[in-house]
Amino acid sequence: MATTHGARHTVPWWRWRDNPLCRRSDVAEAWLLIATAVLALVLSGFAGLAAAGAVGASLDDRRARTSTVPAVLVENARDAAPAPVSENGDGGVWAEVRWTASDGSRHTGRAEVPADGEKGDQVTVHTDGDGRLVSAPPEGAEAHFQIVMSGITVFFVTGGMVLLCGWIARARLRLRRLDLWEAEWRQVEPSWRRRMTG
Repeated sequence: MATTHGARHTVPWWRWRDNPLCRRSDVAEAWLLIATAVLALVLSGFAGLAAAGAVGASLDDRRARTSTVPAVLVENARDAAPAPVSENGDGGVWAEVRWTASDGSRHTGRAEVPADGEKGDQVTVHTDGDGRLVSAPPEGAEAHFQIVMSGITVFFVTGGMVLLCGWIARARLRLRRLDLWEAEWRQVEPSWRRRMTG
């Protein structure tokens, strides 16, 4: 079959072929590339799944330790300070509420409530095992989003670290190969000089 002059041809798997120009460092570099790619995929997958599982378990534990309690607004919500970051994204405000704990004791505190609440309205607040006010734990799509994003983030961070380590190892291997080439050239150069001047 005719070929075009000047076209470049690449030989697949040339580092493993019986080639007098192929050095041990070439084979080592090839295996390093394969090992880096495999490790990046495997470790990233395990790390991402582990991170997602840990976040999911943490959210489940948080939901298990959180209780909903009826409370009464002590002030109008429109007079309260807006919540700077609403974990549930509902645009609530931080207003003072009063609630009765399971032991019958009465408490007051600031909780995130709807922005249109009026003084005396009944709202629902969340408390932890010690009866302290806490933010509502993520549910549904928000919880799923946090779990997925944590897994994806750890996946890419772990993969990036493995690839970076592989790139550093490959760079050191190439520098070593250049040093060997320079040493061999110093041995061969005198004979070449004699031939050129002879």
